[in-house]
Amino acid sequence: MTAVPLGGGPRSLGASLLDQVLAETLDPAYAAAARDRAARAAGTGPGPSPRRGGQVAVAAVMVVAGLLAAVTYTQAAAGAQGREQVRAALVGDIQRESEATDALAAELAAARAELTAARDDALAASAVGTRALDRLDAAEEAAGVRPVTGPGLLVTLADAEPDADADPVGGTAEPDPRGLVRDGDLQLVVNALWAAGAEAVAIDGQRLGPTSAIRFAGEAVLVDFRPVTNPYLVSAVGDPATLRERFLTSPEVGALAAISESFGLRFEFAQEDELSLPAASPPELRSAAPPSGATPGAVPEPAPGG
Repeated sequence: MTAVPLGGGPRSLGASLLDQVLAETLDPAYAAAARDRAARAAGTGPGPSPRRGGQVAVAAVMVVAGLLAAVTYTQAAAGAQGREQVRAALVGDIQRESEATDALAAELAAARAELTAARDDALAASAVGTRALDRLDAAEEAAGVRPVTGPGLLVTLADAEPDADADPVGGTAEPDPRGLVRDGDLQLVVNALWAAGAEAVAIDGQRLGPTSAIRFAGEAVLVDFRPVTNPYLVSAVGDPATLRERFLTSPEVGALAAISESFGLRFEFAQEDELSLPAASPPELRSAAPPSGATPGAVPEPAPGG
């Protein structure tokens, strides 16, 4: 039997692993972590831990996101301000052109008044002309080409108020189109006033005649191709009590009241002691005939010595 030397000789692999486990009771990774904590506590350890670094990275990302949000909001605000400046410039151009148009319209009205006075003087010089002048006065009154003053009814129709929670920059500043007064709404009011017995009707000072048109172009309401603005004031001359009673019982007003209640339109009316409506634009002359009693195609003889 051969004896195994006590101090030397080869050792098996299993014996080496067993000796290592018995000698190192703490896992090396735990031991390294413990040494790092002790070093950081003493102020001599390495930099921040990976967890600390992750927190710093998250904070940096949040700061960058906040900066991006601020820049985006600033750009949106600048864009809204730019749109407002462009809109203000366009409104100024429209106002200047409207003032020029009003001045030309006033000159045209003065010239027409002179022409009408000369015509009336010429027609009043004869019996036939006087009868023609009476018929012409009635036709002009029906066509609305003469100004009218008297008591009546004033109807106000306005767009719905904007939402108090709307953000003027965040994209919710666009009004709900269902809360805007349309041309059909004004047509309902005008038709109801005519049916109630109105003698003359105007919208924002634009007198309506038999051939007047109320149209919607883009975002503007046009009366005889001239824009009218919100709130829309519809004036009707006639007996106030009769107008009020018949107007309120008309089916057009019932339909408009339902629309106003559904979409928030402002719909009001009031009796007025005196309303002044301007003359409407004279209709285009399409045909003419000589007065009765006159010979068609006859040319008056020139005066002696003329």
